[in-house]
Amino acid sequence: MQLPETLSSAVIAGVVLSSIFLLYIFFKKNQNHRLPPSPPSLPIIGHLHHLGPLIHQSFHHLSARYGPLFHLRLGSVPIVVACTPELAEDFLKTNELAFSSRKHSLAVDHITYGVAFAFAPYGPYWKFIKKMSTVELLGNRNLGHFLPIRTQEVHELLHMLTEKAKRRESVNLTEEFLKFTNNVICQMLMSIRCSGTNNDADEAKNLVREATRIFGEFNVSDFIWFCKNIDLQGFKKRYKDIHKRYDALLEKIIFEREEKRRKGKIEDGDKGKDFLDMLLDVMEDDKAEIKITRDHIKASILDFFTAATETTAITLDWMLVELISNPKVLQIAREEIDDVVGNERLVAESDAPNLPYIHAIIKETLRLHPPIPVLSRKSIQNVIVQGYDIPAGTILYVNIWSIGRNPKYWESPLDFNPHRFIEGDDLKNPVDIKGQSFQILPFGTGRRGCPGINLAMRELPVVIASLIQCFEWNVDGKHVFNMDERAGLTAPRAADFVCLPSVRENSPRVFMST
Repeated sequence: MQLPETLSSAVIAGVVLSSIFLLYIFFKKNQNHRLPPSPPSLPIIGHLHHLGPLIHQSFHHLSARYGPLFHLRLGSVPIVVACTPELAEDFLKTNELAFSSRKHSLAVDHITYGVAFAFAPYGPYWKFIKKMSTVELLGNRNLGHFLPIRTQEVHELLHMLTEKAKRRESVNLTEEFLKFTNNVICQMLMSIRCSGTNNDADEAKNLVREATRIFGEFNVSDFIWFCKNIDLQGFKKRYKDIHKRYDALLEKIIFEREEKRRKGKIEDGDKGKDFLDMLLDVMEDDKAEIKITRDHIKASILDFFTAATETTAITLDWMLVELISNPKVLQIAREEIDDVVGNERLVAESDAPNLPYIHAIIKETLRLHPPIPVLSRKSIQNVIVQGYDIPAGTILYVNIWSIGRNPKYWESPLDFNPHRFIEGDDLKNPVDIKGQSFQILPFGTGRRGCPGINLAMRELPVVIASLIQCFEWNVDGKHVFNMDERAGLTAPRAADFVCLPSVRENSPRVFMST
């Protein structure tokens, strides 16, 4: 019995001594670097004890003590956190190429087959998929082709709410918004729609929610080197299950599509070609500039599921909650819609340019509640930012959630006030959300900016304007909405939004008669 105990003690001592030695090497290596300020750290775990489940809020509180740029060591991983527009511009624009990479995690690599576009290094494959997505799938021509689908999905949402209103039944709007965005992107990607009989689309919706959640959760095995092969928190079991289910779903869908293609049953017509067909064309083309495999196809579809489903649904959820919580804002929006559209027809996408207050509401929601609260990058070379040395291999976090709540840049930042975006000339507002104004970056900026911005900005105005135009939202006058957030890659409300709709007296006649 004595020998195993001795060996056990020796192993423990070896681990401790090895860790101390590696920490010594790390600090020795960086002692000549002028790193940004840093809070006290602990051996092995570094600054992990400073972070809670909502990472963006933890960073926000740390910036109040250590300044807008600070340095942390999460286990063996060095990171810097930037919390001002000036720093965001320095990192993401001035030093864009130096921070053109993304940090991977065990969950990301396994679920996305290790070839995800969103996490791929800046190179030929990334450029090819970026071009394909922004020009073909999400370009103006293809978005125009898919306009009937978006319009139909908005009408389906409105009719469902009308039936609920007639029966005086409450509705889980969090789930309905997710179903709406899932229906749109499923049809654009794979020509399938979520319905009571379509288990494939329902499963896709569930997998997207599970994937975005695990991508954003903290896994100690990603940060402490000697824990890499130890599943302390049960993450490995979860991400293997998500990957297995997703792979089975996509294999089934791809196989069925290949059968149709072989039989010549694919008809594009005016509907537009979906992303799956585009990718299969590339895979089957021997002369394609980039060779892709089935794994590339599955990973690319997952990228767009996660980017275009939950983020838009989260924004709709936060937006309607804020409108109900701020009845004066809701009334101004309603008057604008009644003036521009009237009650003879439903609001349409073509009305969006004439609804500046609706756009201001969207901007204010994205300022206060960015669906992805922290932008992350990884440095591929040594750089100097505002006099500080940032070594290669450092993870950068830009806390856009914190920037949006900083009183230095926003007056009364915690107030929901869309008027801040329409001072002066409504149509020439200098603050944009496309990545040029660094005080508000809901879609990122530069090369790594979100390619789905055009789709999101077609969906958001028409959906929220339709909900305002057609319904009253009944809640207890004393009710206070829960504004807590849920942890993960995205930042949805912690509690689902359940509400009782009623049809407005001034709803469009065509809507009332259908």
